[in-house]
Amino acid sequence: MVGVAADCGAFDESVVFLRHFRDLPDPRQRGKVVYPLDEVLLLCLLAVLAGAETFVDIARFGDKKLELLRRFRPFRDGTPSHDHLGDIFATLEAEQFQRCFVSWVAALTGAPAEVIAIDGKTSRRSYQKMGAKAPIHMVSAFAARQRLVLGQVKVADKSNEIVAIPKLLDMMAIEGAIVTIDAMGCQRDIAQKILDKKADYVLALKGNQGSLREDVELFAAEQKAKGFIDTKISRNETVDGDHGRIETRTTTVIHDVAWLQERHDWPGLKGVVIVESSREIADKIEHETRFYITSLVLRAHLLGPIVRSHWAIENSLHWVMDMIFRDDECRIRTDHAPANFTTLKHMAHNLIRKAPSKDSLRLRRKVAAWDDDFLASLIAA
Repeated sequence: MVGVAADCGAFDESVVFLRHFRDLPDPRQRGKVVYPLDEVLLLCLLAVLAGAETFVDIARFGDKKLELLRRFRPFRDGTPSHDHLGDIFATLEAEQFQRCFVSWVAALTGAPAEVIAIDGKTSRRSYQKMGAKAPIHMVSAFAARQRLVLGQVKVADKSNEIVAIPKLLDMMAIEGAIVTIDAMGCQRDIAQKILDKKADYVLALKGNQGSLREDVELFAAEQKAKGFIDTKISRNETVDGDHGRIETRTTTVIHDVAWLQERHDWPGLKGVVIVESSREIADKIEHETRFYITSLVLRAHLLGPIVRSHWAIENSLHWVMDMIFRDDECRIRTDHAPANFTTLKHMAHNLIRKAPSKDSLRLRRKVAAWDDDFLASLIAA
C-alpha cells in the first residue's frame, strides 16, 4: 500500500489527489522502503506540473524544491534519484494506477460528463529499437465540455483499440452520457457495452463495417436524389468563418432505420447521421461526407454539435499533450513506465486546466515552475 511517514499520520487532506491512491499497491515488496509511494507520487506530479518531462528532470526538481515538498509530506530521506524513480514507475501496475486516476478524476469533475470522446494517441518516441518494441499507444476518454481526461488505458502489445476501449469503459461510470468514438470503435460489442452501462453512443461509420457502411451510403444517396421523400429525416445547416476559411456543415439525421436494423441487427440503433461539409479556403473548395450511427433519438440541430464535439479530444487533449507536455518527444520506454508517465501527465493536464487563471495552459505551467504558492495551490483542496 501507499506508505505514509510515521510522523505524518493520516493523509494530509489538503493533498486531494492522494486520497484516491491510498490503495495503490507499492511494487517494492522487499526490504526497507526509503521513499514512501505517496511522497514519490507527490514529487512526480508537482514536477510535471512545473514542466518536468523526464525522470532526470523530476529528480532535479526534488533536489531544488525540497522545502516546498515538505509543506505536504516529511520527505525525511530527501527525494529519489532518477534511476530509482524510473524503476518505481516501470514496476508500478499501470492498470491499477489508471483505476486510481479514474476514481480521482470522477471526484474532480463533480458532475457527470455530457459527451465523452474516446480516441487513441501514440507517443512516437516511446519505441525501442532493441527488441523492436512498438511505441506506446494509449486510448483516452475525454469530457468534451469540461475538457478533462476521464481515464486512459494502454493498448496491449500486438493488440488494438477494439480490445482496449471496453476495458476503458469498464473503468468509468458513464450513465447518462453520450460516448463518441471514431471508426475503429464502431463495433457491436462496444455499442452493447455502452448501452449496458446506461449510456448512448455516436459512432463514426467507415469501411471497417463494410456492408453496413455500403447500405447506409447507398440508401442516403438514393434518398438524397429523391429529396428524402421516402423516409423521415431532420436537417440542420451551420456556417462558420475563421482565418480566411468558410465552412458549411449540413447535418442530416435519418430517423427511420427499421430497414437497417432488420438487415444488420445493430445494438440500440436509432438513427443514421450524415454530415456534409464544404470548406472554402482562398480559391479552393473541399467537400467531405461522413457517416455515423447512433442510439440517440435526437433531431439534427442537437446531433450536429455532438458529432462535432468529438474533435475536442484532438484539439484540446492530443494537441495539448504534444505542444504543452511534449508527449511525442518523451523517450521513457521501460515496462509500465511509459503508460504510468502518460497517466501522470493527464493528471497534470486536468489540474492545470481547472486552475482559476485566465492564462493559457502553456503560461500556467510556466507560472507553476516560477511560483511555489501557485504550484502548491494546484494540488490543494
